[in-house]
Amino acid sequence: MPLELVLQEALEARTLWVLGVVLLLGPLVGVLARDERPRLKRATMWLALHLVLLPVSAALRAAASEALPGVRLALLFFGALAVIEVLASLVVAAALRRVWRTPLLLRDVLVAGVSAVAFFALASRVGLNLSGLIATSAVLTAVIGLSLQDTLGNVMAGIALQLDQSVRVGDWVKVGDQSGRVSEIRWRSTSLETRNWETLVVPNSLLVRNQFLVLGRRRDAPELWRRWVYFNVDFRFAPGDVISAVEEMLVKDPIENMAAEPRPNCILMDLHESYGRYAVRYWLSDLAKDDPTDSLVRTRIFMALRRANIPLSLPAHAVFLTEESRRRKQEKAAEERQRRLQALQRIDLFLPLAEPDRARLADGLRYTPFAAGEVITRQGDQAHWLYLVLEGEAKVAVRGEGGQERAVARLRPGDVFGEMALLTGSPRTATVTALSDVECYRLDKSVFQEVLQTRPQLAEHAAEILAQRTVGLEAARQELDAEARSRKLAEAKHDFLSSIRRFFGMGEHGQG
Repeated sequence: MPLELVLQEALEARTLWVLGVVLLLGPLVGVLARDERPRLKRATMWLALHLVLLPVSAALRAAASEALPGVRLALLFFGALAVIEVLASLVVAAALRRVWRTPLLLRDVLVAGVSAVAFFALASRVGLNLSGLIATSAVLTAVIGLSLQDTLGNVMAGIALQLDQSVRVGDWVKVGDQSGRVSEIRWRSTSLETRNWETLVVPNSLLVRNQFLVLGRRRDAPELWRRWVYFNVDFRFAPGDVISAVEEMLVKDPIENMAAEPRPNCILMDLHESYGRYAVRYWLSDLAKDDPTDSLVRTRIFMALRRANIPLSLPAHAVFLTEESRRRKQEKAAEERQRRLQALQRIDLFLPLAEPDRARLADGLRYTPFAAGEVITRQGDQAHWLYLVLEGEAKVAVRGEGGQERAVARLRPGDVFGEMALLTGSPRTATVTALSDVECYRLDKSVFQEVLQTRPQLAEHAAEILAQRTVGLEAARQELDAEARSRKLAEAKHDFLSSIRRFFGMGEHGQG
């Protein structure tokens, strides 16, 4: 077969134009939109078929074969398909996607429509009469339509879903009892990736005919999903106290993936036989992390209620107490008191106290646990109590003038912090955050004031301890001599003693 015939066929089939579009624009599309590469492979396939038919068409033309029109139609159509695929990817993926997220099915429908127009235009060009084919196609379409009603219904439903944007890739959707993130919307079905690493395939017609929930979507609002965390508390505790303790925790310490707005809240949901049923409502910002965030919220609720001496409710049963159980209860109470007394003995502030006074303080201590990540005290807050660390570790950080926090110390079992706030009422000078689950005893102003009223000389001892700490640091920084240090110490003790007496409403000579 002469080469001139092949070149002439390539010239008439616009092969150079097809090669130029596919080979020049194809790599550009691959760089701008990586997800379009499968379509570029299909365009390459059409180009290969076009090139394969070139010598075949030239040979049939040389032989004056009757099959030439059909082969030439295939030749031209394959070249047209290659160009259409590349141009569609370039226009839709690389250009139009910048301003509008083009539905996949809509793009496929447009490509199919343009391809059909190109097919009939090329058939007319090569001189083929397709009127008989059109009539036959109408009959075939009716037969196929009746036999594939469900499939066609799913296809049309998929087109409708993407046209009205009721479901988009990336949305979290709940269908019946199943929920998942939309990963793909195809011609026949929509795929949902569940939190269990499963893929739920839902026919598109099911989504069109039935109700479904699009989670976290609201018009002109960020993607948030309201969650409910339930817990029960005995009737012995007032609902106001329960709600106040929980909401203080929710506002004070931000929880990861919990939105600040709308604000989380706690409500009393119902009243049962022996307990009230409460719920924390919060808005989840990362819909994939529902259970982990719920778990963290439950942990914070548990710790906040324990700090407030509000236990979660237990099933009510009739229990007969025996002498052994009462004795065991007394033993546990004695062990707990001894533990508190030992904790107080480690504090130099309370060393001058007699045993009865120290026992009174021990009875007034409050057990206050904190979960890892919770803020125990915050710099600048007014909190008139001190903490004794029993278990766990906490970080002490100071916020500078620029607003940046700097860690300055770590607290471990046996450490005490907050004496200045307890004795003088001054704001917290640092932020203390739990690095692990931390157990503390808390000594409030009211408990310490009862002892101070009967032992007013304790104010002078406390003032001396505070003065020694303050002047000791200042003397080390300024390298003060003994005389200057003694003078500073006397002034500081006088100032602290005045502050303590004023804060606790004591007279000039220590009388309340």
